[in-house]
Amino acid sequence: MTILVTGANGFMGSNVVRELINDGEDVRVTIRKTSDTRNIDDLEVEKVYCDIRDKKTVKTALKGCNTLYHTAAYFAHWSPNKQLFYDINVEGTKNILEEALSQGLEKVVYTSTSNTIGSHGAGNYVTEEAEFNGWEAKDHYAISKYLAEIEAKKICEKGLPLVMVNPTLVIGVRDRKPTPSGALVVDIANGDMPGYIEGAINVIDVEDVARGHIQAAQKGRIGERYLFGNENLFVGEFFNMIAEIAEVEAPKHKIPYKVALLVGYLSQVSSRITKKPPIVTVSQVRLGKMGEHFDCSKAVTELGLKQTPIKKTIEKAISWFRENGYIKK
Repeated sequence: MTILVTGANGFMGSNVVRELINDGEDVRVTIRKTSDTRNIDDLEVEKVYCDIRDKKTVKTALKGCNTLYHTAAYFAHWSPNKQLFYDINVEGTKNILEEALSQGLEKVVYTSTSNTIGSHGAGNYVTEEAEFNGWEAKDHYAISKYLAEIEAKKICEKGLPLVMVNPTLVIGVRDRKPTPSGALVVDIANGDMPGYIEGAINVIDVEDVARGHIQAAQKGRIGERYLFGNENLFVGEFFNMIAEIAEVEAPKHKIPYKVALLVGYLSQVSSRITKKPPIVTVSQVRLGKMGEHFDCSKAVTELGLKQTPIKKTIEKAISWFRENGYIKK
């Protein structure tokens, strides 16, 4: 039988596809007419055109499949069209999971995010049981993914054999966009980040996350969610690691919260005019202040989630970004 991967041309999805191919699986991937397919152009996969907002193309994409990895999402912390977060992340997810239930798939792995578990502060190593507390940050990505989880749970209760995975801050190879986390690595390596807001984060290698998806399909308990994370760090500590490996000067200036918040507001005002992403968003500043440290032992114990040392992950990421022209030096 065939395995379907949505969002397969993206950062996380393309790494999941490679893991499946290495396992000898027959893989079908969804792409859109405008998709950048460079991450999967060298792979032997079946490509189908599908927009998860379109129920007709979703039905066609799933036909004949026994497993679904739903990694597709609108991942950003700013957009000139906020409705896209909800149309893609909530309604699109609802569409494909309902169709997966209708077609009787044997297993579904849905890629959520640690943002749905919330930001509970440095040193509070929360688990999957923690309650979402991201309303005040007004981050549309986080809120839309939280609402999508609610829809996913409802469909699971109707009989869909669903497992959810919640990656933390993911970095690594094939981050072509790059994602917000990859952009941090690139900006520091290029010397384009003069300052930062201190905070708490958890970081994991994208290839560990990709393998974790396969482990979730094989060993994950139906209806459960699994935090996919590795090292709990402070932002300054993480940035120093990146700078050291990139052999550049680390950002030195800690920006006060109120100043950062003002920069966020001004950046978003400018973005409304230029239509270019802001340097930093208000929601990112708010989330950064709240901080995120996690206890990811459930995925390690139950699934065998790999824990690559983050310094090694940073090395791989910087090497890939350099080879592909993102880093100047």
